[in-house]
Formats: sequence, structure tokens, C-alpha cells
Amino acid sequence: MKALYTVLFCVLLLACGDKKGDDKTIYLPASNGNLNTISVVADNIVWEGDVGEQVRNIFAAPLDGLPTEEPLFNMRQIPTQVFDGFAARSRLVLKIEKGDIEATTKIVNNAFAKPQTVAVVGGKTDKEIIEQLVENKAKIIDAFTKEEVKEKQRRINLSLLNDTEMEDKLGFTINIPTAYRISKAGDDFFWVRKNLSNAKTMELMFYEVPFESISQGDSTIVDIVKLRDEITKSKIPGEDGIYMAVEDAYAPSMFETIIDNKPAYEVRGMWIMKGFTMAGPFITYAIEDKINNRYLIADGYVYAPSLEKRDYIFELESIIKSITIK
Repeated sequence: MKALYTVLFCVLLLACGDKKGDDKTIYLPASNGNLNTISVVADNIVWEGDVGEQVRNIFAAPLDGLPTEEPLFNMRQIPTQVFDGFAARSRLVLKIEKGDIEATTKIVNNAFAKPQTVAVVGGKTDKEIIEQLVENKAKIIDAFTKEEVKEKQRRINLSLLNDTEMEDKLGFTINIPTAYRISKAGDDFFWVRKNLSNAKTMELMFYEVPFESISQGDSTIVDIVKLRDEITKSKIPGEDGIYMAVEDAYAPSMFETIIDNKPAYEVRGMWIMKGFTMAGPFITYAIEDKINNRYLIADGYVYAPSLEKRDYIFELESIIKSITIK
């Protein structure tokens, strides 16, 4: 078969071997790699040309909602001829194939290691490959992001905070690392914090609002931002009238997603302290809970001046995405 199907061929080989007796389980080595890092397998001439530029434009694009530009993913290039052994165990792999093949995009799980997501993009020309990248970028990014969230959650689950009181009062379960502590608890609002260093923090808020509090359509994001501002001003006010609010000058972005098999709104933006020089990124999820006639709101935000914040926001995202509504 042509080069494009290298990964699929390897999967077939793995399916035929590396088994114990009659056991049909396929044994694969453990994957490796830093979180949110893609191994891009491409010949040097491809990586240095228009295809490589398009790959960087897509997968190293600035992540929404951060005060400074940080890439969606880090990347490292691996020449095709050395993609073997340890190099093939990367958790995220984007394999670019150029040759006498049909233009296509394939996503394969656990091809050379486990867990692993491999996206294979190929075509006869640079133009065909670039068209495949543009057409399928959302699908590839979604697959890579889901893989990394699962890996982050696996690490989080090694040591979990006892948050039974919060879960019982708000009617959901969530996995939060023991590095966090519950700083404020009430019947309808919980504030969870993690200290970094030099007064830098990562924080979470959990509360619920009636289903009709968030309208559908163009005003959805307006409603979510308004609710957030009301909560931060009333539940975690500072001294001398200081309070947190969404930064008006930095328009938040909203996306639709799924959490616990339920529709949810994801809002990313910047917060500031009114009356004080503090600011940082936040990520808010409004999870639809029709059975209980409410939206469960899970909000994470970071205060870490002078530090890169992508991985902090990603940790908060991964925690929130572990929610299961009772």
C-alpha cells in the first residue's frame, strides 16, 4: 500500500502479533510526551515549506482567552526516516505523507503506543495536503484535545480532594487534586483554591442558576458574563469595594461543547479587579441540566503574573470536564 497507509498497516501488524497465547489483547508500550505537545512526522523539505507553515498556523495558533500569545500546542518535528522506536510512542502524532496517494485524513488511536492519537494527513501535492489540513483542522484539534484531557485527568485522579460536601449540596461529582482546598463553602456556592507561589493562585467556583437565567441566541454570552460578574462581586469581594469583573476591553469568546453527555457553553476571557491592578484569564462552563431545571456553572481562573498560563487554564478545564451530574 502507499505511504499514507503506513499507520493503518502497522495497526494490522500489531493486531496479528504481540499477544499472549489465545489472549486477544494487544500489548502496546506506554506513550510518552509532555502535555499539549504534538510530534509532527514530516520530511524536512515538507516541514520547511508551505505545508509546515500551515501546520504551524493551525496547531500553534494563539489560544483564546490568554493575556499574551501562547500556542494551542507545542510542536516538535520528527523526520519520517527516524520515526521509530521511542519517537513513535508520542501521545500525539501528526503524520504528513506526500506521494502518489489520494488526498485524505485519517485519525487512528493507539497505533504504536497506548494511549495515543495519530492523525495522518496526505496527498500528492502540497496544495492537496494543505486543503486536507484546513478542512479537517477542527476534527484533528478536537481529537488531540480529548486525548490530552484524558491524560491530565488520569494524573489528577492519582490523588483527589475530599469534596463530598460540595458534591452533595450541588448534586454532581468532580475530580479535584489534593493540591486544592475549599476556601469558601455554602449551600449554593463553593470556592476552591490552589496556591502556586508568591501569591499566585488557581481558583475554581461552582454554583447553579435557574435554567431560564441563560437565554438562547446572541445574548447567551451576555447572560453568562453578567451572572459571573454578579457572583464574583457578591461572593468573593475584596476590601474597600474591590471586586472581580470580566474585562470589557477583551471580548470573551464562546463555544458550544459537551460535558457529561450534556450540552454546555464554554466562555473564555480575561478578568480584572475593579479598583486594583490584578488580572488574568478565566474559563467558564454553563452545563445544561434540564432534569433539575438549572445550569450548573463551573468556573476556573488564574492569577499568575509573569508566568505562562496555558497549562494552568488547561488543568482547570480538565478538572471541570470530569463533572458528572447526579
